[in-house]
Amino acid sequence: MPRSVNHVASRKKRKKFMKLAKGYFGARKNVWTVAKNAIEKGLQYAYRDRRNKKRAFRRLWIARINAAARLNGTTYSKLIHALSEKNIDLNRKVLADLAMNHPQTFASIVNKCM
Repeated sequence: MPRSVNHVASRKKRKKFMKLAKGYFGARKNVWTVAKNAIEKGLQYAYRDRRNKKRAFRRLWIARINAAARLNGTTYSKLIHALSEKNIDLNRKVLADLAMNHPQTFASIVNKCM
């Protein structure tokens, strides 16, 4: 009895992977085993860096808030503590945006909570 192999499904899977390898350099774009390894590694990096991106933006927001707070005569930690004591619920993303694009508004928030 001949061996039964589902070429349709395996070809479909390979085509899907090779489509993901589009734009890769050298053998990574057209050799199945090399492309498969490159894609799997790339997907691992993508998964990891979706989380790292959130950390990086939080660090950026904190640095911006700290710089603007120091221009207004306080520090980041004192400002955040004062905001929480006054029950002013502004997250770091909004505070960083205010510090960069609307410094007068940020200064008024600092004056209100200090």
